[in-house]
Amino acid sequence: MKYFHGTTQFYMEGASAITLGKFDGVHRGHQKLMRHIKSLETEEIKSVVFALNARTEALILTREEQKDVVEKMGISCLIECPFVPEISGMMPETFVKEILVDRLHAKYITVGSDFRFGYRRQGDAKLLESLQEACGFQVDVMEKERLKDREISSTYVREALAEGKMELAAELLGRPFLVKGVVQHGRRIGRTLGMPTVNLVPSQEKLLPPNGVYASKTEIDGRLCPGITNIGCKPTIGEKFRGVETYLFDLNQDLYGKEITTFLYGFERPEQKFSSRDELRAQMHRDISFGKEYFRG
Repeated sequence: MKYFHGTTQFYMEGASAITLGKFDGVHRGHQKLMRHIKSLETEEIKSVVFALNARTEALILTREEQKDVVEKMGISCLIECPFVPEISGMMPETFVKEILVDRLHAKYITVGSDFRFGYRRQGDAKLLESLQEACGFQVDVMEKERLKDREISSTYVREALAEGKMELAAELLGRPFLVKGVVQHGRRIGRTLGMPTVNLVPSQEKLLPPNGVYASKTEIDGRLCPGITNIGCKPTIGEKFRGVETYLFDLNQDLYGKEITTFLYGFERPEQKFSSRDELRAQMHRDISFGKEYFRG
């Protein structure tokens, strides 16, 4: 997949089928748009996801996570466009002409029904439709995906995560919530308890659900390994940072320095401080039983 980020010097050499939006989280509504442009792809026309990323909130997906999710959908090009004045201050008609037509050679443009763009968000789907004949592209406007009686949105995903409702978040995202990172050296407390763990320190930009213990699966070299994950500061041993610590049921090997992805499936309990390591060890055994039972179910 071709990938542009941190620059406004993006381009496509040939024709493209483009979808535009923030794509924060790449939830099921975003995936609907991406599947549509992928269906329009030919040898001459390549699929392009144009992500206008203002990034003012904690991120459901970090830049690297977003890239991975989009690439797995088979998209040919991801443009993560920085929200700089030369872009945010561009009049909608100018954006269409200079960016979508002249530089990206758009033949198909797919957007959601609530899409806005250009200076003071003056551009919308209707404007794109009014320009399609003169500019030589076709516009497809997609209605939002729904879960029961509510539209799927990044706001809805954030609400589910804030409440620790991981099954609901997975329904909205079309996959379990994920945290990707490089395994760090911890204080080896789990190893002294007979339960070695792997530790990730996510970016401070990363949105995380409430501190606590979750049933999880961790992808390592293409293999999904079940386990339990603790999110938080490990108050029993006095950590100062918020980390993601996972005990894997069926794997005990040196993973330091390896890039892994942990998927959170179900919330068990909030993080708590224990009076001793023996009490912590006993609770970890109960957490492990919860995790194994969760995946058996």
